Amino acid sequence: MSKLDFNYDIDGDDFASAGEASSDVKRILKKLNFDSETVRRAAICMYEGEINMIIHANGGTADICIEEGSIKIVLKDTGPGIEDIEKAMQDGYSTATQEIRELGFGAGMGLPNIKKNSDKLEVSSEVGVGTTLTILIEPK
Repeated sequence: MSKLDFNYDIDGDDFASAGEASSDVKRILKKLNFDSETVRRAAICMYEGEINMIIHANGGTADICIEEGSIKIVLKDTGPGIEDIEKAMQDGYSTATQEIRELGFGAGMGLPNIKKNSDKLEVSSEVGVGTTLTILIEPK
């Protein structure tokens, strides 16, 4: 398989389109005959990242690079940034507003779920500048 690159713009505050990019990546990986566990893990990481960008950062971009032995997902936003990455990685920690929680989002499981479902996760964030997640998934 040759290298394939995809780019998605994630609209901020648009819960109606949340998950469209992750669904597209899931469809592509299935077409490329990735095993179901790898497809599931990639879809979870993409979806959690999309939701985080919609909730916290007014959107962002998702760049996906698919190769034979890996799926690399780079999620980048220009939102408020993460003040305490270590705290944000804890199950249940959330800075989502009450309004977002009432919609059923913001339970504080996004980053922990990404970490659990990726083989490697790098979080780079600067307050007032934005956040970049670099996620690597290796098929088993």
